[in-house]
Amino acid sequence: MDGPIAEVKSNLKYLRLLARDFPTQAAAASEVIRLEATLKLPKGTEHYISDLHGEDEAFIHILNSASGVIREKVDTVLGDSVPAETRAELSTLIYYPTQKLPLLKARCKSRTELENWYQGTLLQLIDVCRLVSSKHTREYVRNCLPQSCGHIIDELLHAHFEDHNKTLYYGQIVGSLIANEQADTFIIRLCQLIKRLSVDKLHIIGDLFDRGPRPDLILDRLMRHHNVDFQWGNHDAVWMGAAAGSPVCCCTVLKTTLAYHNHGMLEDFYGINLRHLLRMAEQYYGEEDLSLWMPHTDESRGPYTPGMLHRCAVMHKAITIIMLKLECAVIDRNPDFKMQGRDFLRRIDYSAGTVTIGREVYPLRDTSFPTVDSAHPAMLNPDEEFVLKKLVASFRHSEKLQRHVQFLYAKGGVYHIENGCLLFHGVVPMTEDGRFAAETFEEETLSGRALLDYCDRRARRGYFAPEGSAQRQSGEDFLWYLWCGKLSPLFGRSAMTTFERIYIADESTHKEIKDPYYTWYNDEEACRRILAEFGLPGHCHIVNGHVPVREKAGESPIKGGGRLLVIDGGFCRAYHEKTGIAGYTLVYSSHGMSLRTHQPFESTQKAVLENVDILSRVDVVDDLHTDRVLVENTDEGTALRTQVNDLHELISAYRLGLIKEHPTDDAIW
Repeated sequence: MDGPIAEVKSNLKYLRLLARDFPTQAAAASEVIRLEATLKLPKGTEHYISDLHGEDEAFIHILNSASGVIREKVDTVLGDSVPAETRAELSTLIYYPTQKLPLLKARCKSRTELENWYQGTLLQLIDVCRLVSSKHTREYVRNCLPQSCGHIIDELLHAHFEDHNKTLYYGQIVGSLIANEQADTFIIRLCQLIKRLSVDKLHIIGDLFDRGPRPDLILDRLMRHHNVDFQWGNHDAVWMGAAAGSPVCCCTVLKTTLAYHNHGMLEDFYGINLRHLLRMAEQYYGEEDLSLWMPHTDESRGPYTPGMLHRCAVMHKAITIIMLKLECAVIDRNPDFKMQGRDFLRRIDYSAGTVTIGREVYPLRDTSFPTVDSAHPAMLNPDEEFVLKKLVASFRHSEKLQRHVQFLYAKGGVYHIENGCLLFHGVVPMTEDGRFAAETFEEETLSGRALLDYCDRRARRGYFAPEGSAQRQSGEDFLWYLWCGKLSPLFGRSAMTTFERIYIADESTHKEIKDPYYTWYNDEEACRRILAEFGLPGHCHIVNGHVPVREKAGESPIKGGGRLLVIDGGFCRAYHEKTGIAGYTLVYSSHGMSLRTHQPFESTQKAVLENVDILSRVDVVDDLHTDRVLVENTDEGTALRTQVNDLHELISAYRLGLIKEHPTDDAIW
């Protein structure tokens, strides 16, 4: 006993603090019983999504349906005896209750028919809700209930309709909801609760921004989510840099946005003022041939008038020239980025209309540079300086953008480890022979996990270091490096060939060589080395995004003998033709891990009207058969077990008289 007693005595200072929450032995014992029972519950479902790229409607559908989890629950509850069409209809009601409910009600020809429909639907929803709540504690479910009608839902979730003592009671609740015109509200709240309880944790594996029309709506939805984490992608990093006030990141964001004709989103929803840019662009480039600068467009999001396309193209060229000038300055300030040779404006022969890349000379497709001084090509002219100042101020003063980026910093990072899964967007940089690639930044040589940790710290410096400080400048520059640098774990390619794709016809210059990681991640032993580098055993999993899987070419998202899963199948519409699908998601429940393959999402309207889903296939990655993963097998379980051990010490302290009990009215067991 001397050992345990000595341990209790050594922790008395902490135990006295713990006694404030559990002032009696009975209270501490009661909490131990609750926690130990919680450890035996099935683990909550985790949902992994990657590379959304502004596709808000597809994302919201995936979120509403939990990648098919909710449809599976509906099928389980209703069974095969209920027609598939009816099950699909109930699923759509759960996904989109406010849109679907009026359509279903309108089919009822009489009040009696409507009341019968209400009663049947309410009972079905209660059954589904009871199933999804069954692996949570009653206290947890109660905390999720809406204030307005939570007590009624609580009663019905725990109703035993076979208990004839309460038959009239339960029947009266449902009947009163209908009679008092509260059935609609109750149905909507039940649908929201089902979605809330179906997924415990949401993991976003990077790249919310660019290409798609509404990344702001995605972030608004994520900020309301009950439990989410985020691993930054390179498209996110450059937006984080723009919000921090990095001029080169502001220009890069604008260039990409204009290239996809999404600048309306910047103006209308983030309040970025493009009026000065448009005026300057028209002044210098308005009379030019802008065919090279025309944006990528999606006809389903049109129509686009010639004037709209011209305004977009002229701003596209103007901001690209400013961006290329600023890139020269960033490369000069940061020789350790090793991007010398990519200061393209200094490598142009303006009289000959050519550019030298490496040892090769290429003709330029566009030779008009009216704002470039060939003697000082990286220098902004006064008009460009004025426009840039206004743009940076607009990004810095966008309240909505600042809220979104602060959320990404608060909930995000370069990588995340949870429940045996290592999550990151891009790569762990590697060499051709399979070692972790080393790079030197600020006189510190780093590789593997240490490199990713450094990237995380320096990215935070770019937003949180004091304004005007050298640390802030260094961090802002690094956010741009994370966008396009060779050893950026968020990028993972040799170079971002933006200049070459615009200005050089020779497609051999457009190639972006992938990091050797993308060869080695097919090797199981290499994946195990990566897991070990992050402190995980070899049976765990890496969850990866960033590079779309070309399923129609036969490529598999399951790599490295099942140790690595790539869940970027191309949510972005621009990738659908290449990949043949519209993205993967991953679901990790107490029954195991499954990869979900999705087909292109047409529209919310079609999903609501026709009960159309986008899940096409479920591939089991880890099937646990009869053995379910319990809370005690998770990271949460480890934390709960620590709490149980602390409470046992507190109980011992009470028994030994080392701490005096202070009973209160609410501490009765």
